[in-house]
Amino acid sequence: MNANFTTQEALDHCITETAVEGLQSYKGKVREVYDLGSDKLGIVVTDRISAFDYIMKQAIPFKGQILNQMAAFSFDKVKDIVATHIIDVPHPNVTIAKKCDPVPIEVVIRGYLTGHAWRTYKSGLRELCGAPLPEGLKEHDKFPVPLLTPATKATEGHDEDISEADILKRGIVEEKLWNQIRETAFELFQRGTEVAAKQGLILVDTKYEFGLYNGELTLIDEVHTTDSSRYFYSDGYEERQAKGEPQKQLSKEFLREWLMEHNFQGLDGQTLPDLPDSFRMEVYERYAELFGLLTGDEFEPKLEKDFDTVLGEILSKT
Repeated sequence: MNANFTTQEALDHCITETAVEGLQSYKGKVREVYDLGSDKLGIVVTDRISAFDYIMKQAIPFKGQILNQMAAFSFDKVKDIVATHIIDVPHPNVTIAKKCDPVPIEVVIRGYLTGHAWRTYKSGLRELCGAPLPEGLKEHDKFPVPLLTPATKATEGHDEDISEADILKRGIVEEKLWNQIRETAFELFQRGTEVAAKQGLILVDTKYEFGLYNGELTLIDEVHTTDSSRYFYSDGYEERQAKGEPQKQLSKEFLREWLMEHNFQGLDGQTLPDLPDSFRMEVYERYAELFGLLTGDEFEPKLEKDFDTVLGEILSKT
């Protein structure tokens, strides 16, 4: 941890919610979005963390700063492929972004049989969101080609898997726009794979969100972060697969696994467990590690004891 403050101070000063007098905000699972007029938004990435579509009762120190800066780094790496919503990043927790009309689909690209795809496969199914799953694979095997497995964006409750055919049949996205989104998503995944490979990582799967800004397809939300993506360490991947050993990974999957070990998968009747402080710090260390691996820079946390005041000053100048 930073020598200027203790672990306990970090735990005590997590940013879990914000408020700026005179400005309306929308609160998502992790982000709080302030309306800054006709064409701009102020996006605050808090330290909240979610899994199985539930927000944990305890936050993760500096998670918001890590995610916001990691997203800014990754947006910059793909801006030649598609327009992004980034205007400015005036604070580690804050992004000023274009106000876009969001496309109500999470565009998920999977390169490996991992996580939700593996759980589906293990159940005996050989199709996910209309995409066929090859026979004879084991957990964490690479697909012959990456798969697109979309999900609907739920305003309440769980996102739901959906096939490309149903997206078009239900008129959720017009066919020409969907084809553009599809092509762009695969290009983004290829770029993310290349960036990760240079740093000794494998981009396993990820999700993209898009919007329209003055009619132009625009990448929004976040890109290639630990909240939206899963990474394996490339060193030793083949050996671990050959031996049937678990892959060493950087993602939120370990949080999902911890929750499942504590009898929580977001199902009715289950009680959301508390995250122990030691585990919260372990999660922070994992986020900081991926930040360093992906960007090549060491994460330097910034402790804000009155973040709402700082935020108000930032947004008032925008």
